[in-house]
Amino acid sequence: MQISSERILTTHTGSLPRPDDLLELLVARDRGEPYDRAAFDERLRVAVDYTVQKQIAAGIDIVNDGEMSKIGYGAYVKERLTGYDGEEAPRIHASDLDEFPEYFRRLYGPEGIDKMTRPLCTGPIEYVDADAVKTDLQNLKNATKDAPVADRFINSATPGLVSLWLGNAHYKSHEEYVWAIANAMKQEYDAIVGAGFVLQFDSPDLGMGRHMQFADLDLQEFRKNIEMHIEALNHATRDLPPESMRLHLCWGNYDGPHHHDVELKDTIDIVLKARPAGVTFEGANARHEHEWKVWRDTEVPDDKILFPGVINSVSNFIEHPELVSDRICRIADIVGRERVIACTDCGMSTQAGHTKVDPDIGWAKYASMAEGAALASERLWP
Repeated sequence: MQISSERILTTHTGSLPRPDDLLELLVARDRGEPYDRAAFDERLRVAVDYTVQKQIAAGIDIVNDGEMSKIGYGAYVKERLTGYDGEEAPRIHASDLDEFPEYFRRLYGPEGIDKMTRPLCTGPIEYVDADAVKTDLQNLKNATKDAPVADRFINSATPGLVSLWLGNAHYKSHEEYVWAIANAMKQEYDAIVGAGFVLQFDSPDLGMGRHMQFADLDLQEFRKNIEMHIEALNHATRDLPPESMRLHLCWGNYDGPHHHDVELKDTIDIVLKARPAGVTFEGANARHEHEWKVWRDTEVPDDKILFPGVINSVSNFIEHPELVSDRICRIADIVGRERVIACTDCGMSTQAGHTKVDPDIGWAKYASMAEGAALASERLWP
């Protein structure tokens, strides 16, 4: 994981808007409809090249492939693992939106937030499509060859996240299911780090899981479940150096009330048990910005690098660079300037085709983040 002793670097959490023609191919593949595989591969390559250049132009130092090949940040694994041949899994709901049904219907319509398929797990899980991750790695490698970037990362789903999006109808318990996912996904995790990329784990099960998957549990039972999720992740990454990984916390990238979100202070001790050295977290929205103080009041291990969200990923407001700088500096004051990398709360298109921020405005927001990081650097390296 690249850090700097001279300035604040910038990155984001991963998902970026897919071009319309690539989106059509992604949807066809997801629905099991005929599509031109050669055309898909070529369109994917071009899309990764384009999105890397857009990131560089916006001032992003640590770039990725925009998750161009994925229909969604969690459910994509059904295309790479065996066992997902069942009927559509029952949709789980965010309890905060359930409390405001008229708002939910007005905002998302009767079909909900996303329209991708979510088959139930009905058989043993094994990782069988190694070519898919190899394609992702090669596309990003080609797109960043000789590019002025500080580092590159590839996203992957944690075992707990997969269990959130894809239901279990095969394994005897939730724990058995999560560990089966962990043992299978190890192949993808190893491949990403082995290719020289930083591995970002998307893990909204540690936040959003509280008011979706485990909404019927009390806090202590929820904590037991996510501690098990972390244990499974640590087992799956046992052969990888912590500095090659970062963990993304998320409470749901949707513009709901979020008043049921679990508080960071109630989970941070478990989060810090995870092996990845980097931790990205929401810090720019109305429900979680105040939680920068949790890091102040916590003994953060010396080997942890913090990636505060300084850009709100569901608002079309373009943050002022001075505000971005303030958000960066208050975390730097806690853990030191060399242990902070500016980030976004979440992605621009976590589910393909579902964007809450206009893409052009999104890139302008990223440019403002880069400007704010430059201002913070001037303050922190006078």
